[in-house]
Amino acid sequence: MKGKNYRIVRGAAYTRREYIHGVPPPRINKYTMGNLKGKFDYAVSLIALTKVQIRHNALEAARVAVNKVLFDKLSETGYRLRVKVFPHQVLRENKMMAFAGADRLQEGMRKSFGSPIGTAARVKPNQAIMTVEVNLDAVEAAKEALSQGVSKLPTACKIEVKKLGA
Repeated sequence: MKGKNYRIVRGAAYTRREYIHGVPPPRINKYTMGNLKGKFDYAVSLIALTKVQIRHNALEAARVAVNKVLFDKLSETGYRLRVKVFPHQVLRENKMMAFAGADRLQEGMRKSFGSPIGTAARVKPNQAIMTVEVNLDAVEAAKEALSQGVSKLPTACKIEVKKLGA
């Protein structure tokens, strides 16, 4: 199955891992990167415009792309990157064989509940997917990094800048 088949949010949430056997672990491995203890003045956020499911490998690809641009431009101490969504939703697929003689080995749509193949994060409109905290001189670099990450995600996004603190 292609990733675009899991983009649309359908049905009830399927998240209870204690009842689901064989769920693959999410590919995303770090949710906070950069300078974890620094104080920053601005938060630049990547905001989803539509209701969508984002697969764990798309989140990881976006995180890697954004982190690479930020690290190259600002070094490790100039930013804090946070991934704000977690892939809770378990995705299933009814695996079908597609070769000669497969008709004698599979059942078609009989008992077609499917087996777990991955996870996805359900994102609502106007929800932040990632946030980069930077100082004033690095806001443009953060915008550029997040625009690189948008190309890895299955939805249209906007970039929003907010001043932190008072």
